Amino acid sequence: MHEIEERLAELERLGLSRRLRLVSGPQGPTVLLEGRPVLLLCSNNYLGLADHPRVREAAAAAAMRWGVGAGSSRLVSGTMTIHGRLEERLAEFEGSEACVLFGSGYLANIGVIGALAGGGDTIFSDELNHASIVDGCRLSRAEVVVYRHRDVEHLDWCFARHGRGRRLIVTDSVFSMDGDVAPLAEIAALADCYGARLMVDEAHATGSLGPGGRGAVAEAGLDGEIDVVVGTLGKALGSYGAYACASTEMVRYLLNTARSLIFSTAPPPPAVAGALAALDLLRERPHRVERLRSNARVLRRALAAEGFPVTDSEMQIVPLIVGEENAAMRLCQEAIEHGVFAQAIRPPTVPGGTSRLRLTVMASHTHSELELAAGVFGAAARRLGLAPEAMIAPPVERQESAAQLQAAGMSSDYGVEYFSSAPFDLERDGDLPEVAAAPASWSQEPFVPERERGAAEPDAAPAGTAAARLNAPFDLERELSGARAA
Repeated sequence: MHEIEERLAELERLGLSRRLRLVSGPQGPTVLLEGRPVLLLCSNNYLGLADHPRVREAAAAAAMRWGVGAGSSRLVSGTMTIHGRLEERLAEFEGSEACVLFGSGYLANIGVIGALAGGGDTIFSDELNHASIVDGCRLSRAEVVVYRHRDVEHLDWCFARHGRGRRLIVTDSVFSMDGDVAPLAEIAALADCYGARLMVDEAHATGSLGPGGRGAVAEAGLDGEIDVVVGTLGKALGSYGAYACASTEMVRYLLNTARSLIFSTAPPPPAVAGALAALDLLRERPHRVERLRSNARVLRRALAAEGFPVTDSEMQIVPLIVGEENAAMRLCQEAIEHGVFAQAIRPPTVPGGTSRLRLTVMASHTHSELELAAGVFGAAARRLGLAPEAMIAPPVERQESAAQLQAAGMSSDYGVEYFSSAPFDLERDGDLPEVAAAPASWSQEPFVPERERGAAEPDAAPAGTAAARLNAPFDLERELSGARAA
């Protein structure tokens, strides 16, 4: 035990010690943090669906219908009708042929990567990919080539000099700590050029990017062009679990080879039913996505007014990069003392010297709450002698130009102007404007790799229709016996 005590003391000295903070109540815009009311700005419940009445009632009804646990692995006795229903809806939502559920995003990433690459193969991974991707690469026993963050030219250079056996590119679409977006169209072109498979993790893009919140893949016009799209049920969909969408053949392959799927208990029915209800809400009420984007812009502008180096975009993840670990912890605690909670993120989650407060916006925040929070962070930083202007600027993010937004049918201030005084629960408002679809891609010029390719630009897949959903073989509405709330 002496060795463990020494290690814990060292972590404390380095500002890297961690502890659990007790949150009371659901993941709403405000919570009780260890008995103190605070504004919550570090939850991934982006669309505010984790405590929506329909989501809660669907989960409760599923517990009564199927119980609280699946009882076994998906391949033994754990697959239930509720799992099949959600898989069909997710495949339709993602524009893919098939889908398979996993127990968590971590299990999905290590399972899919291990199935697609192994000893004698090569994986190309963005240097800022999530830890679950990093661990999946390590566990696969393949050669791992790490390319510079979002740098397609460096990825091309790596392909020209590395690679044997099967080759796989894996990337987050929205990076969890910086909120920037991978250049998916260019990466897909490179994968096609070199005959590599491409896996994209949409964990932080679902519900925030693309037409109807369908993610960065849809935003880039790449429906059906990605070998495997991984997503989570535990962020914008407010539940727990994950999924992989792909061709029917690929999903059959994953069922037979993804060890984290084969040897794990299936996701619990209440979580699956809750995610299904949340997915239906996302599809029925896309204004929640617009509200999230509007809120992100409001917080960013308020932080910029306080002097923080943040860009004016609509990404819901906003890093305040302090740098030193103990300084980030002090800023976190000072903000909590004044009623705002944003967790300090330190190594190994982020590179050394880039410790930060990772702010995350929810659609259920009000504009006044976000403006107040920005003032709290600014005042807290100055009290600690941390000049906001001197903090590290995050990576350059994608930003919508006025011309692009006008082409999409909205002004550059559309979200802020329309939603500045609107209540959050807009589903009760009958006269909402038509929500414009996001442009297919923000890319200014196509990437041309060293090896020329002759593939044509992919056509965007048509969105799923309500009639198609109603004709699905699994009838959850009937099985839940009236679980849908008014």
